[in-house]
Amino acid sequence: MAGDVAGDAASLQRQLAELRETVAGLGARLRTFEDQVAISQLVARYGPAVDSGSATAAAELWAEDGVFEVPPYAVWTGHDEIAGMVDGAGHQGLIMNGCAHVLTAPLVKVDGDEARAWNYALNIRWDAERDRFWIARASANSWWLRREPAGWRVAHRVNRGLDGSPEPRALFEASTQPFRAGSQPA
Repeated sequence: MAGDVAGDAASLQRQLAELRETVAGLGARLRTFEDQVAISQLVARYGPAVDSGSATAAAELWAEDGVFEVPPYAVWTGHDEIAGMVDGAGHQGLIMNGCAHVLTAPLVKVDGDEARAWNYALNIRWDAERDRFWIARASANSWWLRREPAGWRVAHRVNRGLDGSPEPRALFEASTQPFRAGSQPA
């Protein structure tokens, strides 16, 4: 009988260890999923923020020292410059004449408190004379993100027009490789 009790105790210990391992694995998977959803939502907020002219909401998607590159147009660094882009005459002219910044769902890779994401962005404009919308720009986007106390923020975003040159394709090439924290914008 003593052997049965010892055997039952050992069996229970193994089962408890397996359960702990299973719960830890599920917890890690859930954290990754939550991070991917949070980053996807952050990316999804960009279009409505800039198209509504909400400069502060758009700028706050970035870290305080975040960078937004849109060659050959400009590079904006920090909340003030990014908000200034949204409030600027060029952007205001776009949205007052009918413009939509449409971003596709991103491919997201997370490693701890850093992440990368890749997606397409379309700049769709209204042509009142022809009573139609047209795609003014299609671009490749690469995002470097980091977890901050307030949640995920953009550390660096590169937007390159898909004009047949190698640079936009190179942005997407990184998405086919494993991601490890510490990678830097090209």
